[in-house]
Amino acid sequence: MAPSVLVQPATLSNAGLKNAWSSVSDFPPHAESLLGATLLSKIQSVDHNTCEPDELDPFFVCDLGELKRLVRLWRAEMPRVEPLYAVKCNNDEKLLHTLLQMGLGFDCASKTEIQQMLSLGADPAKIIYANPCKAVPHVRYARQNGVNLTTVDSVDEVRKIAAHHPDCGLLIRIHTDDADATCPLSIKFGASLQEARILVQECAKLKLNLKGVAFHVGSGCKNFNTIETAVRDSRMVFDYAESLGYTLKMLDIGGGFSKATFHASAAVFRSALDTHFAAEEFPDLYIFSELGRFLAASCFTLAVNVTSKRSDAFQERIYVNDGVYGNLNCILFDHQEVEPKVLTSHGRFVFHSNYNHPEKELAAAANPFKQYSVWGPTCDGLDCISPNCKLSQEVVAGDWLYFKDTGAYTSAAATNFNGFSANSECLYIDSYQ
Repeated sequence: MAPSVLVQPATLSNAGLKNAWSSVSDFPPHAESLLGATLLSKIQSVDHNTCEPDELDPFFVCDLGELKRLVRLWRAEMPRVEPLYAVKCNNDEKLLHTLLQMGLGFDCASKTEIQQMLSLGADPAKIIYANPCKAVPHVRYARQNGVNLTTVDSVDEVRKIAAHHPDCGLLIRIHTDDADATCPLSIKFGASLQEARILVQECAKLKLNLKGVAFHVGSGCKNFNTIETAVRDSRMVFDYAESLGYTLKMLDIGGGFSKATFHASAAVFRSALDTHFAAEEFPDLYIFSELGRFLAASCFTLAVNVTSKRSDAFQERIYVNDGVYGNLNCILFDHQEVEPKVLTSHGRFVFHSNYNHPEKELAAAANPFKQYSVWGPTCDGLDCISPNCKLSQEVVAGDWLYFKDTGAYTSAAATNFNGFSANSECLYIDSYQ
């Protein structure tokens, strides 16, 4: 993303977290006001009839205050679990710098991500190379730059580490039953319990530095029994490793957390950890997570311009300047359902009337609501954002729509297909109190 200016609240009361943010699903009111003012200032500076071509591009607003509230919330709800940030989710440098200032470590899945974090001043001792399948040159890069913790889930990977980074700390990534998750990962990664025992044996034979166990219950985990099972299975690997002379002291519980289900999933994790890894029995156990979506998603709001409108006997189509090949690739790759919301209607700014209400509910109350299909800017018929979208107000060419919660797996995977730039401007605000 192209960076821009940081806006901070001018006169805001010093309310506590619980008073300012009573619902985990919403911004506090002062944050919504600051976001709205920033969106309004930006779109008022652009006239689609006279502006330069790149002045009308889609843009983000990132609230770094939301990021700070989420880190604080995590630490309050999961006090035994240190949050690490998954760089792959969104590698915006101001976001990363803010997390660095807050003392977080980082989950990097490639040499490039490690390189970015080191260039920003991250401590290599607080980076995990969390990819069970790594290229040999990337393993050597990690060794040369002091990144000494990684995950493995196969004998081949264990032997690769033995050959190219023999002092590296290893976490055995185990399989979880994540078939009900929105984005299951165990179809690709994770050793069964039987395979995990073989990996422990291989580590012992090669005299490697086995540190602990890692798992991931999948993004958008719906079956919380998976959490209990994964923690229990981790304890079984700990016990087996102890029988071979290892004292494991690390447990990586992965990511996949979302704001919508956080309180419920956190309660299940706390209970499972207290049952299988009681603090009294494991006083030196370092438990950490790999948070991406939970920290990044709601920090970002994406604004797009309506470039064209077409009506026929069947439907009204609106075309906007971002889509599934750009920042809304999450529709295809991350199984997200995005909700367009009206930012301006016939040039009138309507953000504050709809921010905390689902657009479909507003549309249902409108008389009449407006029904559109919403399309991205490329020439591909696949570039459809919403085939049947109900909006509360009419929009025309030159108006703006916005999408909440667009910080996770959006800009990180955007492309320049058809010549539309993936380098969207980002405006930064800080609503933290």
